[in-house]
Amino acid sequence: MKSKGYLHVYTGNGKGKTTAALGLSVRAVCAGKRVFFGQFVKGMKYSETKAVDYLPNFEMEQFGLDCFIEKDPTQADIDAAVNGLKRIREVIDSGDYDLVVLDEVNIAIYFQLFSVEDVIEIVEKRPERMEVVCTGRYAPQALIELADLVTEMKEVKHYYQQGIMARKGIES
Repeated sequence: MKSKGYLHVYTGNGKGKTTAALGLSVRAVCAGKRVFFGQFVKGMKYSETKAVDYLPNFEMEQFGLDCFIEKDPTQADIDAAVNGLKRIREVIDSGDYDLVVLDEVNIAIYFQLFSVEDVIEIVEKRPERMEVVCTGRYAPQALIELADLVTEMKEVKHYYQQGIMARKGIES
């Protein structure tokens, strides 16, 4: 009997959405599964991007340029995101992966780099056994309703508010 894959959404203003998706990816790889981790909006190299050096059957691609979160996205940002979504479609259509992560896809939707309908069309056509995770703040209601599992990370207290910047290996 083939197992069913579910759609997860990790959203909210708290820390840990990408980290949770990476944790699930590690669990999947350690169970002999194949993982594709696509990062929208992100183009910078973080410690997490080195996971490909340590995890067999784990692939990661970034579909962002610079961080535009504090300014309007450029046409180049939009093009990178749209091309990333095309790549996700190829990955899902291939059926070669057990788990596919669309990291920060909710942010890409929020900034109107592409539509939630575009994302839904792709994830609804996934092979039945494929697990898909969509992360990022501002998850659209349509994606939440479609999802089988939704986790909201809520910030209660964060040391950023005390001026502590991102630390290598912890936040970056």
